[in-house]
Amino acid sequence: MTNTIPQAFAAAVRRDSAAPLLTWYDDATGDRTELSGATLDNWVSKTANLLIDGVGLGHGDTVALLLPPHWQTAALLLGVSAAGLAADLGADTPHWVEALFTTPDRVETAAAWSTTDRYATGLLPLAMPLRTLPEGYADYVTEVRNHGDHYRGAPVNSADLALAGPYEMSHAEAVETATARAAELGIGAGDRVLIDTAVHPDAADWLLAPLVAGASVVLCANLDRAKLEARSTTEKVSVTLA
Repeated sequence: MTNTIPQAFAAAVRRDSAAPLLTWYDDATGDRTELSGATLDNWVSKTANLLIDGVGLGHGDTVALLLPPHWQTAALLLGVSAAGLAADLGADTPHWVEALFTTPDRVETAAAWSTTDRYATGLLPLAMPLRTLPEGYADYVTEVRNHGDHYRGAPVNSADLALAGPYEMSHAEAVETATARAAELGIGAGDRVLIDTAVHPDAADWLLAPLVAGASVVLCANLDRAKLEARSTTEKVSVTLA
């Protein structure tokens, strides 16, 4: 039985580690990034190792993710969960967190949050590093590559906190909520789900619901609707949320 986010992700990787699990499009930049289960698992493990070994966080600490929908956001949220930490997705009043991840254009907002460790990512094609880092920030995509491809930390329990902030939930509650949301959205096992980030910006919709349902995702930012039909055919989409 799946009752934690890491268990749901591990099950997705086991089903077919070579198959596309999350495919990213940004029609404003032309970026397309396809991540198999194995590739995303690599990023998740590196992220968890960065948080534990690099930042020095411990079980139950909170990490703010002031980030838009993106494949790197997925890697970070799943990495936070794998490490036994709680993710604060930034929807509430700024407060103290143990670490914070954001983009350069959100640095002003992030300045209101108190933390000792700040990371920025440009969410650039090919996971390129930033040319210029905001003052006081480390580059996530540069730092994460220095860490191991496998995470071997303590298992996460269903009662552990998965999400912090106004949507505070344990892992069991997050999985239950995501399962109900998948049913509402019509997402089932084996589906290939195309999601417009402008319509479904909540990670519960674009990441967790498909994950617990056993579906894969085609995540589209700045969606050009003129490309929707051809993309759906190319990507073998079975459910469209746009």
